[in-house]
Order: sequence, then structure tokens, then C-alpha cells
Amino acid sequence: MLIEPGPLLSKIDSPADLKQLDQTQLVKVCDELRQFIVDNVSVYGGHFGASLGVVELTVALHYIFNTPKDQLVWDVGHQAYGHKILTGRRDVFHSNRIYKGLSGFPKRKESDYDTFGVGHSSTSISAALGMAIANQYKKDDRQHIAVIGDGAMTGGLAFEGMNHAGDTNANVLIILNDNCMSIDPNVGALKDYLTDVTTSHTYNKAKDDVWKLLSKFSKFGKSAQEVISKVEHSMKSLLLKQSNLFEALNLRYFGPVDGHDVHHLTNVLKDLKDIPGPKILHCVTVKGKGYKPAEEGNATKWHAPGKFDKVTGEVFKKVPDAPQPPKYQDVFGHTLVELAEQNDKVMGITPAMPSGSSMNIMMKAMPDRAFDVGIAEQHAVTFSAGLATQGLIPFCNIYSTFMQRAFDQVIHDVCIQNLPVTFCLDRAGFAGADGPTHHGAYDIAYMRCIPNMIVAAPMNEAELRNMMYTSQLPREGQAFTIRYPRGTGVMPEWRTEMKKMTIGTGRKIADGENVAILTIGHIGNYAVTAREQLAEEGLNPAHYDMRFVKPLDEELLHDIFRNFKKVITVEDGCVMGGFGSAVLEFMADNGYAAKVVRLGIPDAIVEHGTQEQLHGECNFDVAGIAKTVRGLSGVKAPSSASSN
Repeated sequence: MLIEPGPLLSKIDSPADLKQLDQTQLVKVCDELRQFIVDNVSVYGGHFGASLGVVELTVALHYIFNTPKDQLVWDVGHQAYGHKILTGRRDVFHSNRIYKGLSGFPKRKESDYDTFGVGHSSTSISAALGMAIANQYKKDDRQHIAVIGDGAMTGGLAFEGMNHAGDTNANVLIILNDNCMSIDPNVGALKDYLTDVTTSHTYNKAKDDVWKLLSKFSKFGKSAQEVISKVEHSMKSLLLKQSNLFEALNLRYFGPVDGHDVHHLTNVLKDLKDIPGPKILHCVTVKGKGYKPAEEGNATKWHAPGKFDKVTGEVFKKVPDAPQPPKYQDVFGHTLVELAEQNDKVMGITPAMPSGSSMNIMMKAMPDRAFDVGIAEQHAVTFSAGLATQGLIPFCNIYSTFMQRAFDQVIHDVCIQNLPVTFCLDRAGFAGADGPTHHGAYDIAYMRCIPNMIVAAPMNEAELRNMMYTSQLPREGQAFTIRYPRGTGVMPEWRTEMKKMTIGTGRKIADGENVAILTIGHIGNYAVTAREQLAEEGLNPAHYDMRFVKPLDEELLHDIFRNFKKVITVEDGCVMGGFGSAVLEFMADNGYAAKVVRLGIPDAIVEHGTQEQLHGECNFDVAGIAKTVRGLSGVKAPSSASSN
């Protein structure tokens, strides 16, 4: 089902076509663009509220600036659907986030209009400033615009970029898209500061009156411009009863302005084009603007709702015939509350993902013991380390892909000091449609190389509960990493009794001969299914769930290498330096000789698709495991298997 664009939008194949329209037609373009996004996302799924909130800003930017020569950077990229549609991708937009289709985020190799690839927050200001300095050096006259949400502005990198920008004369415009939301509601002092600015009626009225007055004097030269600058600064400081945060960083501040008034936006942007140096425009928007259920309902729900009925707002959910396994994140959330009820030292920490990680369960049950620290992964880790120094037991829950941003803190603040922080890494392995910026491909490799670190992965919900239980028991130092994937487990009856595990022990799932399959984490369930299929062909590989990457179960590995000369390792992480590499290191260090085949994420950037599609592409799904066993056994696949 292809979605038909409106009459104006159907003729816009590039921003050059948009510029041919009269400014009075832009409201109609915005209406059609917003409807096109609603129609597509309701049918095909994807991110929703963020892009609806910047429709007018997107149209105004491409109408005023000469993109792609003028370089536009969208922070995170949840906001960029309208941008993609206006820049030549309208007719293939239905493939957004689908395997082999458009990326859900701006991507340099996808379009010249995507000047910087994004997916993690808070990068836009630094990137745009780098572009501006480069083009200043090359004497290339371009505009550079970073569009950053207020949620992303809480990330430390955004402040680093602003601090540097204010110390330059670079031609960069920062647009703050202020809707008081990231995915979940924003937290922290910056949110309160922005709210004060946007709701100060005295300031906003005075600002409008003075701006109109001062504009009449701007044509009188440099001395008049200096007076204007001083009056503007004094007015802001006086009426807001505090110095302006952004101007304290030496960024010229404009706003706040209505982010849904496309005519005013185009006029403001036209003026700002002619003002040199670093500056910031504060736009106030509504996430989900133009779609009533998203505006008035649960904004977190409408961030990425999946497919829905655009008329009623009903989100389509499959109703299973029988009880289904829970999501791993929900097992984590409920188990953490159970542990906190038993142990008053247990604390929860997440950087801006309380609903995505299910930390919100503990935040609701025990608000004084669970913390959303904003988009600040580095702070989350060091904050957890601080808690641990005082004898508390922090569970720091961060998506695997975002933990990459706090690697230094894990080493410097946790492991060097040998503090018992538990890291629960959600979305480990392939993230699915969010693609390479969100895949949790590297955590096994980067965590297992750090001293004073335990690295484990559960094969099912009961194992996750046991690992969490074990991690909060008294131990002498050592951080404890538990990784688990996005999506559901395998146990509808998951609320099992929690038991202490012996750290560094694996388990034999099934005896066998000729070939041993060693798995880590949830992906081991593929091996169970593969063995069932192979049994019908007369093949009987052994299967071991290793459970711990560090420390490895050396006793179990000695037994494996004494009895098997053909070994397969399977992981939903990178094969470079990952679980398979750890097994090879053990084999080499102990003088064993065996044929070892490592299955996992290859040394390549894997694009987006469903988790199942990507597992198949990388050859560690059920079919890939079975095929590898046959290959090591010298057996050809049966005709039915070879045709799959």
C-alpha cells in the first residue's frame, strides 16, 4: 500500500522545488507533509511524535537555506522524517526502517542532504561546528545549522560543543527544538530553566516589543548594533532575573519563538542568515503536533507507537492465543523491585530510558531509590560509582549501544577502584530496525578486557533473575555486567525462585558427539532448535551454555577440548575480541588443538532489519548454526534445508 502525497507535496522532489512556492503556500505544504507522515507511520510503523513536532521548522529550514550546500545536522534523527521526504525520498519513504530500505536516521551514504550520520544524541553541535570551522578554513561561504532537541541538550557533549562554539567566530546556528521531551519526559535543572524562559510572559512581551524597536536602528551601523546588543542582553538578564545560560557561553540567543508558525520561522531564519558568528534560536514545539492522540495522550507511547489506526488512535497489538514470554526488560524491572524489597541497599539508575529499560517500575514503586539522570551515560556510571563507595548496590541500566559512551568511566571510576557496580545492558546484540547506531554489538569485547569485571549473559528469564540476585550479594569489589537482548524471552512462567549462581560457571544443555556448540546468552535458544532439526538428520552435537564470558568456566572448557576436536561458538556480539575469541585464547593458552568456528556479528557495519533477518544475514540463526554443524560433520544439507 503506497501512500499518496498531497498535491503540493507530490511536486516537491527536492528543496529547489519547495523554493518555487510562494511563502503563503507553506502552511499547506506543512499540512500535507504532516498528513503524509501520519499516513505512512500508521501503516508501516516508525518514530512518530518527534517528526510531527518539527514539520514547520523542517519546511522553513529547507525554504530559507540552500541545502545541501548549507549543511543541516539533525540531532539523533528521530526528527528527520520530514527532512527525508522533502529531499528526494518521498516515493521510497514507505521502506523506512525496513530491511534493505531507508534508514530511520539521517545517513551520509543515503543522501547528500544527510550531512552527518546520527543515532545517539547530543552530537549535532560538535559536528556542525567542525563543518563550520573546516569551511571557514577553506574560505567556503556556507551556513551550518544544528537542530537539537531539549532532551539531547542535556547530554554533556552538547555543552562541550556550545562551550567551544562560543569561543569561535564560526558561522553556526544552533536551533533548540524545545518540547520538554526526549523519549520519556525530560529531567534536570535545564528542563526547569527552559520552562522558565518559555513561560515568562513578561520577558516574551518585552522581547517582542524591544526587538521591533531595535530593528529600526540596525541600519545605522556598528555603533547602533553595539547598543542593540547591550540592550538585548540587559533586557534578558533583568526580566529573567538571571544571566542567560546560552549568552553566558557567548552564543547570541534569539527566542523563544513559536516553532509551529511557519511564516514567522521563515522570517526569523532569513534574518539569522545575515548575522555572523555562533548563535542559538530557541523554538518551542509540541511533540506529536497535529495528531490529537499524540498531542493529548502519552507522549512516550507516541514516540514510536508501531502501526496504528490513524482515525481512532488505536495502536495495533497482536493478541496471542496463549500466555507469552515477557520482554527481558520487564523481567529486569520487576526483578529489581523484588531485590530492592529484600535488600535496602539496592538502587536503580538509568540515563533517560526509564520506560525503555523498565526502570520506571522501580521509579514508581520506590521513587527515592531509582534515578533517571537524563541523557548522560557518563554521569550515570560515575554516579553509580559514587553510590557504591558508600556501601550501596547500584544497578546501572544502560542500553548496550549507549554504554559505549561511558567506557572511560567504567574503567576509571568503577574498575580501577574495584567497585561492585552492576551494569545491566539492555538491547545487547542486534537492535533491529534502529540499525547500526543502535546495535549492541561490542559490549562483550569492550567489557571483558577490563580488570575487575565479571561479564555474563542469561539464556532465559530464570537465568537473568539468578544473575541479578547473585550480583547484589556481598562480594569483594568487581563490577558485574549482565547483557540481554531486545524483545521477549522464552518462559511464559518466568517468575522463578531466585538462586545464587557460582560466578564463572557454565552448564551442559545436552550431551553429544563429534561437534560441541558453545553459546552465550539468549542466542543459545537457537542452538536448542538447531539440535532438534539436526537430530532428524542423524546428527547429535553437544550444547553448552557458558553463561559467563569472564571469568570463563575453565573446568568445563578443559572437558570440552579434551572430548571434542570441532567446536562452534555462537554469540550475538562482535566476533572480533568477543566470546569466541575468549574461547580461542583459552585453547591456545592451554595447548589444545581443535577446529573452532566462531559465529557472531562480523567485522562489518550491519544495517537495519528485524533481529531475525540480521541473525540470518550473519549466519548465526537456527539455519546458520545447523549449516555450520553439517559443514564440520562433512554432511550435506537435506534438500528442504538447502532451499531455505
